Amino acid sequence: MAGAGLGGWYWWTAARFIETTDNAYVEADISAISPQVSGYIRDLPVESNQPVRKGDILAVLEDEEYAAKVQEASAAVGLATAAVATAAARIAQAVASVDAASAAVASAEAERTRTRRDLERSAVLVTREGVSRRQYDEREADAHKGDAAYNGAVAALAADRKRILTLEAEMREASARVQQAEVRLRLARIDQERTVVRSPVDGVVGNRGAQIGQFVRAGTLMMAVVPLDTVHIVANFKETQLSRMKIGQRVRITVDAYAEKDLFGRIESLAPASGSRFSVLPPDNATGNFTKIVQRVPVRIALEPENRQAGILRPGLSVEASIDTREADDGTAPAFGALASPLPAAAPVNGKAAP
Repeated sequence: MAGAGLGGWYWWTAARFIETTDNAYVEADISAISPQVSGYIRDLPVESNQPVRKGDILAVLEDEEYAAKVQEASAAVGLATAAVATAAARIAQAVASVDAASAAVASAEAERTRTRRDLERSAVLVTREGVSRRQYDEREADAHKGDAAYNGAVAALAADRKRILTLEAEMREASARVQQAEVRLRLARIDQERTVVRSPVDGVVGNRGAQIGQFVRAGTLMMAVVPLDTVHIVANFKETQLSRMKIGQRVRITVDAYAEKDLFGRIESLAPASGSRFSVLPPDNATGNFTKIVQRVPVRIALEPENRQAGILRPGLSVEASIDTREADDGTAPAFGALASPLPAAAPVNGKAAP
């Protein structure tokens, strides 16, 4: 009876708060290694199951074509830069032409003023017969020539100024072409650098399916890098087990492969939907035939650092996860599976304490 009572008390104070599932697995944020450019594999300096560090070279593609594209883009930058220099020289030449045209306008204006004054004096003298009619006609012709020369100089000055505007527009276009060529050069260099595939994380190489000499396209899966030091647990609990679960609650984890080593962790997050919602063919319950099925919600569990067992756990291993859903008012929880409070003392009998 005492054993049954103790068992009942343990169930009431502790066991009924523990939610357990064996639908749980070790997971990791596995990095799929794929090239960002296409090419033939020249070298594979790593093998399957080999530890690597972030930045280590995993594969090298042939880069002759990409190197040639870099040289081509570099030559295009040189041509565009030369075009800018040519445009600048033409603008300088046009500015000098404007200065010369301005001087020509000033000279033509002075000549026009002189010829007009000569014509005015000749007009007065011709009435008094101070000059001959022929001389008057010659001075009138000189005045007309002065007007024409002045108008021509002004038109030439305006044309030179418009030419400067045109050359400045060409200069801006040439500068834009330089920037465009520099961007293409940068992209060509990026593509050449991408012929060397590096590890994005610390981990262990796995599933290496690529071989030297193989042609791979951008996005082709060559291998994977598994970060064993940052594995976590994904436990699929029934929807009926979620009511008291909260982020931060402690979890006891038993790995099938290492049953003698219990690990501990804490709830890190709960999935925003049940697992069936993310399947390829989500269930459609709006049909005539309906069978209610208990849904499961993935719960992500972060292992405690001291229990990480770095390098031992492998993604895909089966585990059993038990969550103690008790939580005190101050946000703390008792030791995993411990009684919520000590057993009450036996009632006194005839004024004496029970044995």
